[in-house]
Amino acid sequence: MSAPQLLGAQAHDLGGGFVVRRVLPAAQRQAVGPFVFFDHFGPVTVTPADNHDVRPHPHIGLATVTYLLDGVIMHRDNLGYTQRIEPGAINWMTAGSGIVHSERKPEAERQLTYVNHGLQLWLALPEAAQEVPASFVHTPASAIPELIDGCAQVRVLVGQALGAESPVAILSPTLYLDVRLPANGQWTLPMLAQEQAVYAVQGEVLVDAQPLAPHTMAVLTCSTVLTAGPQGARLMLIGGQPLGRRLMWWNFVSTSKARIEQAALAWEAGDTAQGMAPVTGDAERIPLPLRMRISAEQTDF
Repeated sequence: MSAPQLLGAQAHDLGGGFVVRRVLPAAQRQAVGPFVFFDHFGPVTVTPADNHDVRPHPHIGLATVTYLLDGVIMHRDNLGYTQRIEPGAINWMTAGSGIVHSERKPEAERQLTYVNHGLQLWLALPEAAQEVPASFVHTPASAIPELIDGCAQVRVLVGQALGAESPVAILSPTLYLDVRLPANGQWTLPMLAQEQAVYAVQGEVLVDAQPLAPHTMAVLTCSTVLTAGPQGARLMLIGGQPLGRRLMWWNFVSTSKARIEQAALAWEAGDTAQGMAPVTGDAERIPLPLRMRISAEQTDF
């Protein structure tokens, strides 16, 4: 039995005081299976005075998956989709050849106080699928399969595990589970994917009798015993088939440095012919960051 690799989160302010805990990419490891980016936000109380809106911005070469535990976010993109994101649903956006989207407070909640808590993950696309047409698919919470395995209550958000399969379409072997353990519950987690990791979003957890520090991901290589603390625990499991070398800069993922440069220049120039058209009815945009040299040393994984 080998000890898990532990990845701690780093705090990132996305603007307006909206702070996320970013676990991937990490200095020690940039991906788990196809997952190249892991942000955990909240629980945070949102008031009418707060501005946590994420203005329109572009992506290429990846898929995003947004999952809320509490609260609400309004997704809009330049394909014409407007989707209210609520707890338990899976919202999968394939950027592929290029997409622009925003994530804002819904108008109905502008004058309300509520709690937002959730995760946004990015997945690399298989090399042959990096330039697929962009798309957005909403899978409601009611369509996500749930099962009981021992003392664990498991929702199969993406992929297949423990005899259940999510309806979310994927382009490579991918696994994403939402697992709840009761107070002091003990669950033996087998290896369900070629690579897999667990992250506790709520409660205390022991991994093979060793405490997992808050906001830390444990990358597993074998069957593992997970034990919840006295208040129970909620864990997210990610994994799947690793997809090999990738470059990542700002919101762009690709096997090609030239393709990332092309996307950056297209966004800077407002080139609507490369998937960079604006979101209808939203004139705002996040400008390209101050240009930095995109090097393999900075972004290769």
